[in-house]
Amino acid sequence: MAATEPLVPKGAAFFPVPDPGPTRSYAFILVPGFTLLAFASAVEPLRIANQLSQQPLYRWRLISETGAAVVSSSGIPVGVDGPIAAQDKATRLFVCAGNPQMAAAEPAVVAAVQRHHRFGGSVGGICTGAVALAKAGLVEGRRFTLHWENQPGFVETFPNLLPSVNRFEADGPVLTCGGGAASTDMMLSIIAEDHGGAFAAMVSEMCLRTVMPGVNAEQRSSTAALMSSRNPVLVATVTLMNRHLDEPLSMDELAAAAGYSRRHLERLFREAVGKTPGEFYRGLRLDRGRNLLSTTDLTLMEVAMACGFSTVSHFSKSFRARFGVAPTKLTQGIGQPLA
Repeated sequence: MAATEPLVPKGAAFFPVPDPGPTRSYAFILVPGFTLLAFASAVEPLRIANQLSQQPLYRWRLISETGAAVVSSSGIPVGVDGPIAAQDKATRLFVCAGNPQMAAAEPAVVAAVQRHHRFGGSVGGICTGAVALAKAGLVEGRRFTLHWENQPGFVETFPNLLPSVNRFEADGPVLTCGGGAASTDMMLSIIAEDHGGAFAAMVSEMCLRTVMPGVNAEQRSSTAALMSSRNPVLVATVTLMNRHLDEPLSMDELAAAAGYSRRHLERLFREAVGKTPGEFYRGLRLDRGRNLLSTTDLTLMEVAMACGFSTVSHFSKSFRARFGVAPTKLTQGIGQPLA
């Protein structure tokens, strides 16, 4: 496949790169429903690098399964340069996906990353692009990640694979990120490796990111921030709850782990979130259920069990009470009530 000519736009800011080396190539496979923010956040740092240096540091090419334009998650179609085809092994091949997450598992996409990896190329996943890499067998034994929203469904689909909570991961020839601004974080780390930290910091400044995030920054705010609390007992208890959503711990077990009486733990929760620990815990489990219904093809019984409910009827009743809609009214991959 012929490479796209590098784009070197004009700009007011300038940062010289004395020994740039050869132009580095990227190819982005756009999957239907891909997240436009995540894709743009990956491409724009490359464009900014070319603009700042006034040199063709990077080139990029957009491809799709058929060569036709692909509709993003926001409904905006994006044209591509051609269909999926073999890439030069020096090209980094990224799968750009979104919701539904299993759209990245299309056989042609999986075969493309398998082939590229087999012939020595680097592969990557943006947002839910890691699903294609998982289907291709390329993340076993490696650090990888995808967007936090889709991680519960991913783990149910691939029970032997555990994504990290980090914004992005680089493990040998496999690169993955959670999408959104994490795409920029990942690209900044690559640019720093290619052309030095000072240049990457300037690219970051051009993105109006005054500080380059560290590699291990997590995707989500801490539990303490989510609960508007700094109480270490509450944080530790909620963390424990999240680790035992499929096999819920009793209130006595939670209290014992916290080193407090059950009554004291209940008072702490009421003061912090206006709920008992049991109510809060049930909410976490039901939130997980809604996530799984929206992002996987699991049966209602499988979802109920994954959320610690022994019967579908108990799960359905609790679900309707929390969300005002029966779980059967959710459609996989969209997560919106059906009309």
